[in-house]
Amino acid sequence: MALIECPKCQKRISSQAKQCSHCKVSLAGNTETLSKISHIQHSNKLMNHSLFCLTLFIGGAVAWFWGGEQAQGIQAIAAVSCFVIGFVGYLITRVRLVLHKRKSV
Repeated sequence: MALIECPKCQKRISSQAKQCSHCKVSLAGNTETLSKISHIQHSNKLMNHSLFCLTLFIGGAVAWFWGGEQAQGIQAIAAVSCFVIGFVGYLITRVRLVLHKRKSV
C-alpha cells in the first residue's frame, strides 16, 4: 500500500481506496492514478532488490575477513561468490532503477 495524492483535492490517500475520504471523488477507472501506483510499486520492488544485493555484497566482504584472517577453502569461495554476485547485482539494479525513474508517469 502506498500513499498517493487525490487527483481532485491533492490530499494524501491510500492507494487501495475506492474513493477519496476527503472530497469523495471516485478513483475507480482513473488510469493516471493507477499508472502512478504501478510506477511506485515497481520502484519499491527495485529498491528492495538493490538493498538485497547490497546486503549480499557487504556480507561477502565481512565473511572474507571474519576472524581477522583472510578466508580459506569453502569460506573463501562462498565469500567471493557473495561479494561478486552482490556487487554485480547492485550495479544492474541501480541502473534499472535510474532508467525506471527517467520514465515519465
